[in-house]
Amino acid sequence: MSNEEGPTERRITRLQDELADLSDGQAAMARAVDVLKEDPRYSWVGIYLMEGDALVLGPYRGKPSPHTRIPLGRGICGAAATSRSTIIVDDVNSDPRYLACSVETQSEIVVPIMRDGRVLGEIDIDSDSRAAFGREDQQLLEAVASLLAENL
Repeated sequence: MSNEEGPTERRITRLQDELADLSDGQAAMARAVDVLKEDPRYSWVGIYLMEGDALVLGPYRGKPSPHTRIPLGRGICGAAATSRSTIIVDDVNSDPRYLACSVETQSEIVVPIMRDGRVLGEIDIDSDSRAAFGREDQQLLEAVASLLAENL
């Protein structure tokens, strides 16, 4: 068995290091968004926070989104928060839940940020390529969501 880390594990370790000294939730979210946006496949990276029965846009990198407030159950973001599970959409144009932000967006992954079974927010990432997200992306983003849950 090898002790070498693969690319996903290295990215998780880097994010752990980047967020370790940030006790402020806003700073941790902003730093996570900055680091995740370095991936050239990720055209838009943002974090939504739960406020009552809606998701409210927090830190993000990419083109401005018209969706700054999303009711629970609406869109892919609302569906992920309601189901408390990661949703990967390989082709947003074939998913009726998709709330269009950019005509270039082809695929999306949404990962809830949870603590004690409660959704605190979520990581939302779009790509301009179809089927851009796989198991490694899900593993990375679920680890980041766990790290952020500690700061929120």
